[in-house]
Formats: sequence, structure tokens, C-alpha cells
Amino acid sequence: MRYLNDEELQLASRFLFLSMAMVVIQQDLYNIRYGTFKIKEPYIHLLEIMNTEAANERRKLRKTMQDKKIRVVTLNKNDSFSSYLFLCRGREEKRNYFNPAIRKKVETIIQELMQRALPLYQQYDSANT
Repeated sequence: MRYLNDEELQLASRFLFLSMAMVVIQQDLYNIRYGTFKIKEPYIHLLEIMNTEAANERRKLRKTMQDKKIRVVTLNKNDSFSSYLFLCRGREEKRNYFNPAIRKKVETIIQELMQRALPLYQQYDSANT
């Protein structure tokens, strides 16, 4: 049974998956910085721009969620599924996500962030060459 409306659920879901995408970006940054990449700087700079864009969006989402009294709580995770509890003004809705579906949603968000970051990266790159 659905207890949250579409807008509330979309807002909370975007916040959840954007947060996961930020973790992936930060892990990738670490792996590039300390990995065996020969030329690291272009990748690092692009990922830093993506992370900044994600952080700005998440900050706005967090503010909107606070205003609407929406929270997301992790319930449990296993090899196949992850469960989250969405809370909004005394209403709650438990949602189970298939982990490969989560991965696909996070990948889509990372692609969106990359598309937003590339023009900024190109501006930076052309100014520094």
C-alpha cells in the first residue's frame, strides 16, 4: 500500500540514490588517486566536478525534505535486496529494492552528473591550456 504521494516518494528516492552515487564517485576518486593510473588529473578533476554537482543537488533535496518532514531510513541489506523506510509527516512506507536495480539507478544518476559536469570541465580545461 502506498502512503506517500508521488512527489514525496520521488524526492526521497532521488536523495537516496544520489547519496549512493556520491559514495561511488568518492570511491572512484580514491581509486584513481591511489591506483596505477598514469595520467590522473583529468579523471580526478571531472569526478570532483561531478561530486560538487551532486553535493549541491543533495543539499537542495535535503532542505526540501526537511521542509516537508521527509526522512529515509535504511532497514536492512542482503545479497539480493535492500529495504528502506520512507517517513513523511507520520506516514511511513517500506520499500524493497533489488540490488541490481539500485545499481542501474545509481549508474543513471552518475551519467546525468557526468553530462552536467562535462561542460564545466571543458570550460576549466580551455581556460588552463
